[in-house]
Amino acid sequence: MGTDSAQERHRPGEFKQPNKAHKHGRHRSKGAIDNAAKGKVSVKALTARARRELKRNERRNQAHQLRAQKRAEAFNRKRSLGSASSPPFLVALVPLSNIVDVQSVKKSILNAEGSANQTWSSEGVAHLCMPRFKQRFSFVTPPGDLFGILDTLKSADTVILIVDGTGCGPPVDEDGEILLSCVFAQGLPTPVVVASGLSYVPQKKRGEVRQNLSKDISRWFPEEKVLSIETPGDALLLLRRIGSQKQRPVTQRDRRPHLFAEKLRFLSDSNEDTESLGTLLLSGYVRGKRPLSVNSLVHIPGWGTYQMAKITAPSQDPHPLDAGKEERKKDSGDAVMEEGVIDDVSGEKVLQVADPEKLESLQSENEIDPMEGEQTWPTAEELAEAAQAAADRKRLKRVPKGTSAYQAAWIPDSDNEGECSDGKESGGDDEDDDGMEEEGAPDLVEAMSQEDSDAENGSGDEEEYETITVTEGGVDPEKYDMDLDLDEEECALKKIKEAKSEIMFPDEVDSVHNARVRFQKYRGLKSYRTSPWDPKENLPQDYAKIFQFQNFDQTRRRLGKQIKTWEDMEEDVEDGIQPGMYVTLHVIGVPMRFWKLRESLPTPLTVHSLLPHEQKMSLLNLVLRRPPSCKQDPIRSKEPLFFQCGVRRFRASPIYSQHTNGSKHKFERFFQPDATVVASMFAPITFPPASVLAFTEAKDGHKELVAVGSVLDANPDRIVVKRTVLSGHPFKVHRRSAVIRFMFFDPEDINWFKPIELRTKYGRRGHIKEPLGTHGHMKCVFDGQLKSQDTVLMNLYKRVFPKWTYDPEVSISTDLKTFEESPVPVSFQPKRVEMD
Repeated sequence: MGTDSAQERHRPGEFKQPNKAHKHGRHRSKGAIDNAAKGKVSVKALTARARRELKRNERRNQAHQLRAQKRAEAFNRKRSLGSASSPPFLVALVPLSNIVDVQSVKKSILNAEGSANQTWSSEGVAHLCMPRFKQRFSFVTPPGDLFGILDTLKSADTVILIVDGTGCGPPVDEDGEILLSCVFAQGLPTPVVVASGLSYVPQKKRGEVRQNLSKDISRWFPEEKVLSIETPGDALLLLRRIGSQKQRPVTQRDRRPHLFAEKLRFLSDSNEDTESLGTLLLSGYVRGKRPLSVNSLVHIPGWGTYQMAKITAPSQDPHPLDAGKEERKKDSGDAVMEEGVIDDVSGEKVLQVADPEKLESLQSENEIDPMEGEQTWPTAEELAEAAQAAADRKRLKRVPKGTSAYQAAWIPDSDNEGECSDGKESGGDDEDDDGMEEEGAPDLVEAMSQEDSDAENGSGDEEEYETITVTEGGVDPEKYDMDLDLDEEECALKKIKEAKSEIMFPDEVDSVHNARVRFQKYRGLKSYRTSPWDPKENLPQDYAKIFQFQNFDQTRRRLGKQIKTWEDMEEDVEDGIQPGMYVTLHVIGVPMRFWKLRESLPTPLTVHSLLPHEQKMSLLNLVLRRPPSCKQDPIRSKEPLFFQCGVRRFRASPIYSQHTNGSKHKFERFFQPDATVVASMFAPITFPPASVLAFTEAKDGHKELVAVGSVLDANPDRIVVKRTVLSGHPFKVHRRSAVIRFMFFDPEDINWFKPIELRTKYGRRGHIKEPLGTHGHMKCVFDGQLKSQDTVLMNLYKRVFPKWTYDPEVSISTDLKTFEESPVPVSFQPKRVEMD
């Protein structure tokens, strides 16, 4: 039977497999692809071609060349010291125990080789010239004081550390540990450890004593072997090791030409006046990797920075490698005398004379312009803007009806007719003008006159009183003797308690009456990390004396590349004296008092050439930490300290801040024992890397190491923010609001600090809504309900600046000076300097 409806079509279900559709006409053949590329090369082929991939033989040859080049550089570095054309090895003998006899060790070393030539300089430097090794050695025994040893090690190539080998006591005593801490922080030259007194130990026990010494010394020198000099063979082995071992690089020493003074002479301008200036003649070998220029500035640690008039040199080296060969040349007449000018003072040949046009200036401070920042007279642009504003300003005139603006401009003012015709101002016109003003004008005039009278009274008060800022004195270190100073002990105990309170309650202060006056220089920040703070805002007058780089990091990198270029090039890229020459520096402008002081207390002198701009003053930032071997008492901010920064020594009273990233850095009231801080102070510019040692100074002049570190930068724009926390306690707690007390005691103070955000120790945030009553209670709203044991806090911030306490004259034992500062109402900015 048929049906009228059509048959149903099959509809696939959801499990039907869909096949991939064929792409008709969308594929291309290889020929079509090549035609489209048109000679283009794949990325892999381009990368391989750019790398210039070498074959196996070529790679082997390249590695052989690099190995030979590095070997040649290593040989050149070894030959750069001790040869006939290079300075001798400057070796310092430093004892690490008080019972070590340094002179006997020095005598054993000098008598190791019978055929060696021994010569002595006037400053006690022993020169040992060994033709057998084709090397020269200079041995120095620094004095017992700490800074004499540190100054010697600034120029030394090798240091012989002498330990006690008798077994009667520790090989390194307490003083030796402190000395090692200072030497490691400053920069350790190539070390050699020598045991003294092993001859007093029985033969059977010497092996055990050597093992104990090696075990004790491995704490500081894990890879060094303890040597002995009981026989001439041991001393000869020591000399061979000094001349052949790899030299340890010290960047702050190598990048600055320096000279260890072996002969000194002072020529005074006036023999009677001790404050007169004179010329200091220093003779020695030029060391370092850069030539020494007569036009550069030199620094003598503890004496200051000076200029050089000229550089002279003797006809021959006073300590030659082979003295007999030099004498034979002189007798046979083979020696050729170079032509040149002979100096009348020293009788030596003049190598260089200072050029006044190229000589670097000694100016360290910028001249202060008291009118800088003032607006007492407008500039030309301001006058033009004022004239334009006056022309565009609309004036109201009384004109007849129907008068246009163009017609009204031609109508003269009746009040000014008398002034234009007579050229004089009449009192009646002024009265008429005053009468046409608004009704509130008399009140405005009265207010202005009141402000003028207040300003006059304020100026009179400023003239009547004088503001004197005295440097905050620090607490002297404790004296370990029988006569204890009770006042000093009480001050030390008070400082320790304050430091512990600062750790428990950081930056919190007690509530005070009239807080709006007490904290008027503080401000609130919505976000400590992101809120802006202008670094040029309200700068003190001391900032007008200093210099600032536009980009200190870029200048430092450019200077480093320039020094690297000078070291790599063999030619004289700079007009100067090459390292290795024995010369005499004529340093001018040296005060006689330094020479008189040295005659009474002989100390070694080293001369270091300064890099460009290192004589200028700026805001120097140092990263400091407390070594475990030093005194661990807390140090208050602005406490006077004695610094050795690079090649300089000076006194200053720094401020401390956290060593963090960001634009703002939190001020630290105390330098805690376990903290790492940044000390900011006014000091001469020093390019990193440079080591820093900080000491406290007692009344008797004794100095004790308290911190070590390095130079961070010279940046006056570093913002050090002091935080003060005001605390209050909940009195009544509701769901999201609470009544807070004990933060303020005056409703006016509450309204003054109302815009500042509040926080609690449990993480709540809120703000002040309104004061309640007259005793300092206030209603606050928070983002959640407070707990009864919670504490409400308000953060206030103020920028702090260091005081000008820089004192470079540290060779003269004087009490710490106080400094005065005059109040300045304007903001001074440092002067920018750029390298050529």
